[in-house]
Amino acid sequence: MVATLDNPWAMTFLPDGKMLITERTGLLRMVTNTGTVTTVAGTPAVVAAGQGGLLDVILDPGFASNRRVYLSFTESAGGATGLAVARGLLALDGSELVDVSVIWRQVPKVDNETRHFGGRMAIASDGRLYITSGERHQGAPAQDKAVTLGKIVRINRDGSIPGDNPFVDTDGANPEIWSLGHRNPYGLVFTSDGKLFESEMGPEGGDEFNLITKGANYGWRVVSEGDDGEPLPRHATRPDFAAPLFSWTPVIAPGGMIQYTGSRFSGWYNDFVLAGLVSQGLVQVRVTGNTATEVRRIPLGARIREVEQGPDGAIWVLEDGASGRLRKLDPA
Repeated sequence: MVATLDNPWAMTFLPDGKMLITERTGLLRMVTNTGTVTTVAGTPAVVAAGQGGLLDVILDPGFASNRRVYLSFTESAGGATGLAVARGLLALDGSELVDVSVIWRQVPKVDNETRHFGGRMAIASDGRLYITSGERHQGAPAQDKAVTLGKIVRINRDGSIPGDNPFVDTDGANPEIWSLGHRNPYGLVFTSDGKLFESEMGPEGGDEFNLITKGANYGWRVVSEGDDGEPLPRHATRPDFAAPLFSWTPVIAPGGMIQYTGSRFSGWYNDFVLAGLVSQGLVQVRVTGNTATEVRRIPLGARIREVEQGPDGAIWVLEDGASGRLRKLDPA
């Protein structure tokens, strides 16, 4: 155990080995690997209610020279809430973010609902920014191309829209959309060969591990591997929808996800490691060709919100909750 935080949600390592860690309640923390915790000022105002608040944090690929950081968070307008992404510059002393501006907003905002925001981010090798946008517990909007609920969106890092997105020329479609039919996606990882993998929470069963492809529809809420207060058709009944590579019933409630590229955990290279909230530990998944299998579970005795790989190949996790611990896992 390295440190204790208030509802930690995500973390990323800086080049000097320190970590930026978000607390869902709205604070961005700087944490050393020995457990010293300080606050980074200048974060956007967030609405910390239900599953919303300050969510993901990632670094720009050029961070070493441009100091740019991206944050996902929930905001309010007119009493309704929605997901947003901002970027800013981390001061050289790490004390604050400056020049912070919002580059993307989920549409529409939703009244009286504080669930299913998504909020994970990943940057591809071509520099495009991908964002998971939950369907806000609304179901049907995940199939509506006019909105960004229940989608993975793809934008440039300044917030503009790439001209080769799949629905740029589709009448009535939101041009930010990369894929659709998602429920509540909390894991997003690019592999070294450029493939994009996602994990998302299912309803009553049916958590998913997906290979994401351009323009594909993953079926929610038309089909699912779980039920949602009523029986739902399975993906096998509708081959026009992309089926998960793997699914879990009972659920594991996946949080963050990495592809492990270190050497400290022998035999894990290129496997995926998922944080498990309900499963209270880590879940290791191996992809071979077009199939995925669960390799093992690592029980940690707590709801695990986030998992990251440290610079030395150790694995770091964040426990969920008001006294969520930052823990380092090392087989040595």
